[in-house]
Amino acid sequence: MTASRKIVAWIGATAAAVGIAFAAGPPAAAAGKWCNHSVCIETYDSGTYLGRVEVSVTNTNQPNRISARVWTTNGWSAHTKAEDVAKFRTYRDQAYPQRHFPAGTRLCAEGFRGGASVGLPCVTITG
Repeated sequence: MTASRKIVAWIGATAAAVGIAFAAGPPAAAAGKWCNHSVCIETYDSGTYLGRVEVSVTNTNQPNRISARVWTTNGWSAHTKAEDVAKFRTYRDQAYPQRHFPAGTRLCAEGFRGGASVGLPCVTITG
């Protein structure tokens, strides 16, 4: 077990022992996919480096204008292109941070369908 995972495990155990609940989101120590409602965020890199982040937004049974915004808690952000999507189609686009982030940084993506927010998955970047 790495030192950072030991610290996370110790914090979780300590919080549980004193009855504190953290809503920090899942850790991203490796590539993975995390979803919230109609929006998913997928990373392809491990550790604290993010080269590419993919965002997908599931559409409803009617045409909509779909877009997304991706950001981190340490100041990086990007907007994806807006696209008119036919019914029952999943919109996908990528953002390219191409940098290392400090461990503990949160990566989030918010998807929009017809201007309304339809999901906000977040993940904590670990080392």
